[in-house]
Amino acid sequence: MKSDVEELMPRLLPLESGDLDDLDFSEPPRNPQDYLRQVQREASLCPDVVVAQIDPKKLKKKQTVNASITGCQAAPAGFSPSLKWQLKQVSNFSEVRQRVHKHRQHWRSQTLDDNVVVPNSDDEEGWKIFCLGENVYLNSPPTLEETNAPGLDYVKTGFPPFLSIVSRLNQATISAVLEYLMTWFSERSFVPQLGRWMYALLACLEKPLLPEAHSLIRQLARRSSEVRATLEIKDDDRLSPLNLIICLVARYFEQNDLADGD
Repeated sequence: MKSDVEELMPRLLPLESGDLDDLDFSEPPRNPQDYLRQVQREASLCPDVVVAQIDPKKLKKKQTVNASITGCQAAPAGFSPSLKWQLKQVSNFSEVRQRVHKHRQHWRSQTLDDNVVVPNSDDEEGWKIFCLGENVYLNSPPTLEETNAPGLDYVKTGFPPFLSIVSRLNQATISAVLEYLMTWFSERSFVPQLGRWMYALLACLEKPLLPEAHSLIRQLARRSSEVRATLEIKDDDRLSPLNLIICLVARYFEQNDLADGD
């Protein structure tokens, strides 16, 4: 077997023939020839076939995860946007991204109001309440007193994605907030607060996408298509923002298999 391997793998360096047993492997090589002969000796001691010893118990703890690679659900007849509309939205979104990038440093330097407390990046519940508001996140409709109260209570209704807020977020935090909101959206329907934040986060998401962000925006488009498929009338307020999210993920971020037809 070893001779066959030697014939298939020609030597790249010249090596004088000699008795390998004469070498003292406890001492460092005295010259290049000794070094090559030591390597040859070590290679001759390696078995032709090596079998890994695998503990089946460890495999049970690390099962393979099957990832869905399906596209978006088709929209009900008449609910999907035209190609002209989609290209227009992509153009507008590109301009928004350019303006955000251009003025990011300015908005980042602005002082936030005292009532704006941005959660830490690892505070999932804090971000869900911050973006969606207590009324949506806790499923507690506003009371009559809250409805008639002057001004807006952002703690209750959710903080809008002001540029002074989103400009402070690094890419890791943007991906984290996307994941938090996607987790919430995967089990619930669409609300306006979610749409505003998803648009703002997508506008701040840098290309090329990291694998985590790539997976998240595809989940977002697929989930949006699932909710759209349940709509019954074209006048539903959720239709336009859902179409917009699917359009931006598919057309701007080049996930073409998720795009609505022409």
